[in-house]
Amino acid sequence: MLDLQKKSFIKLGLIGFGLLMLVLWIWPFGSVPTGNRGVVTSFGKIVGIENEGLVILPPWKKLTIFSIRAERADVEDAEGSTSDTQPVKVSMTVRYSISTNSVAEVYEKYSHDGDLSSYVQTATQEVFKAVTAKYSAPDLIARRSQVSVDISTALRDKLKIYGAQVIGIDMRTFSFSPSYMAAINEKVTQEQLRLGAENKLKTVEAEQKQKVAVAEAEAQAMRASADGEAYSQLKIATAQADALKIQNAALAQNKDVLELHRIEVDMVRAKQWKGDVPTTMYGSAPIPFVTNK
Repeated sequence: MLDLQKKSFIKLGLIGFGLLMLVLWIWPFGSVPTGNRGVVTSFGKIVGIENEGLVILPPWKKLTIFSIRAERADVEDAEGSTSDTQPVKVSMTVRYSISTNSVAEVYEKYSHDGDLSSYVQTATQEVFKAVTAKYSAPDLIARRSQVSVDISTALRDKLKIYGAQVIGIDMRTFSFSPSYMAAINEKVTQEQLRLGAENKLKTVEAEQKQKVAVAEAEAQAMRASADGEAYSQLKIATAQADALKIQNAALAQNKDVLELHRIEVDMVRAKQWKGDVPTTMYGSAPIPFVTNK
């Protein structure tokens, strides 16, 4: 009796497990997370691409999650050579994503999950060699921003083959051979010394010019003061001469008035004379009130 019950429980358990497996196998519901696409295959063949959200599929179709998020590929010590045969290395990070229109092609040819880092690294190294060969070593340093633009442009064209689009690149390190870097540092040092000497010379010249300007200003001030004093003396002399002219003119015009005034004074003296004659007279002294008849 117990054996029969035990066999029944085992049978029911197997039936339940089988039903569970069947339900799981025929479960029609699936979901595609944000930033992904769902690649639907039927017996290994791509039959559709699902957008984000709920997906209902029959049991003979399979849903594979494919990322279209921004990915990164790190390229370390990519080597190249400048137009003047100077070896150069660069380490950079390339950010890229899979174009939504290329999901099926990329899934079929290159990657089942959207990771193209190995392809991006190889393409970046090829592009770096081609771009650096167009620049001399000094231009590569002086025009680094333009070099970055050229690499980004060439890499966009290159990665279109793999259905990827470049979001941006970041050149982290950029170096030449130790001997060339030492030469560059020496040149920079010499240039800084030259600029320092030029600045010192300019400072001395500016100080000399300032001293000359001060001396010229003082000389001009002294000349202006002397000119002003001379002009003042001239004006005073002119004014005095004009005054004398006016006085002489007035005297010439008023000669009769002066003569009349003299006669009046003599008449006053005559009225006051009491007939006394001076006892002492000088030969040249005038005799008052004596006229010749």
